Amino acid sequence: MVGQYAVKRPPGPHGAREIYQALKAQIEDGVYGPSDKLPSTRTLANEFGASRTTVTAAYEQLLAEGFIETGQGRRAWVTPTLRVARSLRQSSKRTLRTARLSAYARQVTDLGGPPVVSEPLPIDFRYGDIAAADFPSLAWRRALTKAATTLGSRRLRYQEPQGSIALRTSLQAYLWRARSLRCSHEQIIIVNGSQQGLDLCARLLLDPGDRFVIETPCYWAARHVFESVGASPQFVPVDEEGLRTEILESIKKARLCYVTPSHQFPLGHVLSASRRAQLLRWASNAGAYIVEDDYDGEYRYDIQPIRPLHAFDEAAHVIYLGTISKTLSPLLRLGYLVLPPELVDAFRAAKRLTDRHSPTLEQAALAEFIQSGAYERHIRKLRRKNAQRRAALLDAFSEYFGSAVTVQGSEAGLHVVAWFGKYSSTQEEQLAKKARSAGVGIYPISELYEHWRAVAAKRRAGFVFGYAALEERDIRQGVARLAGALRTA
Repeated sequence: MVGQYAVKRPPGPHGAREIYQALKAQIEDGVYGPSDKLPSTRTLANEFGASRTTVTAAYEQLLAEGFIETGQGRRAWVTPTLRVARSLRQSSKRTLRTARLSAYARQVTDLGGPPVVSEPLPIDFRYGDIAAADFPSLAWRRALTKAATTLGSRRLRYQEPQGSIALRTSLQAYLWRARSLRCSHEQIIIVNGSQQGLDLCARLLLDPGDRFVIETPCYWAARHVFESVGASPQFVPVDEEGLRTEILESIKKARLCYVTPSHQFPLGHVLSASRRAQLLRWASNAGAYIVEDDYDGEYRYDIQPIRPLHAFDEAAHVIYLGTISKTLSPLLRLGYLVLPPELVDAFRAAKRLTDRHSPTLEQAALAEFIQSGAYERHIRKLRRKNAQRRAALLDAFSEYFGSAVTVQGSEAGLHVVAWFGKYSSTQEEQLAKKARSAGVGIYPISELYEHWRAVAAKRRAGFVFGYAALEERDIRQGVARLAGALRTA
């Protein structure tokens, strides 16, 4: 075994010829792609039970035929120009079958998502990213070490699917201190990031043909996860007060409403108090659940913290969704749901079937991190740093664009929306391409609307700018580069 690959051994004696044929087959089948490193001769000798001399002979044959290249003191690698040879083998020896997929698989495949950009950019304003330098490595290492020491003294076995009692108790206290949210630890379920929380809500609360209410523009992954189970979206626009709740009265038989009331994604508006009350009344009358995504509620700059919907007395139908992706790291894949009591058993059972439980060691470390006070100290530090990044971005927009750009949603969160008055939204892709050519990543807002092509033709160009992953100097330089690139658009 080398990395994620293992060489498939042929039966019988393992001479140079057999090793050569096994490696050649895996190169042609794409197990090892162009420029991929091959196992060392020592590793393959152990793998095949052969001598290193035998393996070296096999490698020499592959080298002679042009399948691999070698260098002094380096492991052999696949020749970068073998794409044609590999495709010829695949087309000649294997006929692709039409996949027999379930309705869910077909739905997920059709939904797709925003394009994934793989090449790194010098300055990338991609929203959702946070700075690696902000991660509290030393404090987290201490929490992780303590958790590993404690867990190491117990029997290793599957844990409670709802999540560790220590973490749920810690979150219960934290949510009361930080968000004025009262709940029992029994109402909390630990999930693998907020996306799994949304997936559980979709599977357990919606049937094919059901309706769900969602903001427009909206978080695309939430919309798609609800659509993936065959439910139909009912789009409700937002304005400066958030979701236009008066429209809800005309929507009949909706089973669920997904909202981001503390910092609407992506526009950044805060749902007003009167509309919060109206939304809660509608949910009660309609028998619908509200999924409240509080994805970056820890970050407030020019406004006071807003109580979540779940903190209201009338919030019997509210499911609160929280995450540590914006405070610690999206790589940890930890989030949590605060559920109405009547839903706990169903969500616990579904979580058990999905993946048994979320990672135990990380749960124990996060519980220790919260209990020690390190988590809230870390958040206070992050809030100050991101306030400085936000100020740098706003200053740079003012300096390089002046009144030509209107910034929205800067009072909270980790991103803003910038509207470029000189351009129409049909030019967003062109402008984003221009920016990329200057080494700057910017992201059009149109794809976050329903029927975005029709909507795009009616308004100015807009982009979502995330700033939490950049240093202040990079933010200023990025906006300067962007201004230079757009001058030629």
